[in-house]
Amino acid sequence: MRIAVTGLGAVSGIGFCVRENIESLRTGRHGMGKPRFFQTTLDVPVSEVKATNAELAKRLNLNAERTYSRTALLGLMAAREAVTDAGIDVSKKHVGFISSTSVGGMDLSEVFYNDFRTDHNRGRLRLVSQHDCGASTEFIANQLGINGFVTTISTACSSAGNAIMLGARMLQHNMLDAVVAGGTDALCKFTLNGFGSLMILDKEHCRPFDATRAGLNLGEGAGYIVLQRSEDAARAPYCLLTGYANANDAYHQTGCSPEGNGAFGSMSAAMAVAGLQPSDIDYINVHGTATPNNDLSEAAAIRRIFGNRVPPFSSVKAFIGHTLGASEGIEAVYSALSVKNGYVYPNLNFKSADEAIGLAPETEFAEGRRVRNVLSNAFGFGGNDTSLVFSRAD
Repeated sequence: MRIAVTGLGAVSGIGFCVRENIESLRTGRHGMGKPRFFQTTLDVPVSEVKATNAELAKRLNLNAERTYSRTALLGLMAAREAVTDAGIDVSKKHVGFISSTSVGGMDLSEVFYNDFRTDHNRGRLRLVSQHDCGASTEFIANQLGINGFVTTISTACSSAGNAIMLGARMLQHNMLDAVVAGGTDALCKFTLNGFGSLMILDKEHCRPFDATRAGLNLGEGAGYIVLQRSEDAARAPYCLLTGYANANDAYHQTGCSPEGNGAFGSMSAAMAVAGLQPSDIDYINVHGTATPNNDLSEAAAIRRIFGNRVPPFSSVKAFIGHTLGASEGIEAVYSALSVKNGYVYPNLNFKSADEAIGLAPETEFAEGRRVRNVLSNAFGFGGNDTSLVFSRAD
């Protein structure tokens, strides 16, 4: 059974739709800047979606009198684009919606807490009601008209990858006819302060895999893909999802093993599921957060698998930031288009190779290349690592 990718949707700090995202990657336009939509004492760049919540709600034709979490708004924008792109009628198919997030409605909870902490009789409980991770999932599913299988996955930065993997498995077991899978996350004080406490935020624009890298930049956004069995697809798919796997090295709560054991396990298993050898991979969309530990660990795993024949690779996080639970949702969209159009994305800000890594990423946007199979990585806290393989449909 072949699992086809038939619809794409993405919103990030570099675009409100898939077309805008790709054009920004093509022209080297990143989304980094100082936070505009919430106050923080941390002087670090972030990649925000360039619209207020009210502006996002207007774009989505939602009731302006209601209150929506930013996570839900971003997710609806990307998921709606993916469903429209796939051309599926959710009322006539057994469609599932599998969404992921790490922040949930935290942005609204922070607004509530500002009032509540000074007076426990103040604060709008309506804001707290959207705190749970599943609240945004239910909201998006209701807006899309999906009332079949609806669930939420939250496994830190591998969340969207695991959502996509679950969707593929449910299709293979004939439990669904189509799946909208991916993730959404919004920036908020809690997340920014949390990563600040780990001392892994770069005060400058991040530099994945560069010798001078000093940490990550956070971002926000959402990305979803529509999956169907090939025989059920009404149109030619972008590509196939041929491999997927999750592994956990359980090395540290917030770090990965120096040997890259979790990354090695997820990449190796995903290629095995796809029936591919290392020589079959033409491009790797690496996790590439730009922290010293992550890039070194991921590179070690890549070396273990590919030896001296490492295929072209790059990280897009200097463009969109680390979007946490949404990251593999957005990057799955990029990976599908890499296979479809032969895209290879630039690793922005890379200037000098790290001798400890011994690898140099791609630094220029390319298209029309021979890209048969893309390996896309999403690695989360606790060593919860997921890899997906996207392959040409022909």
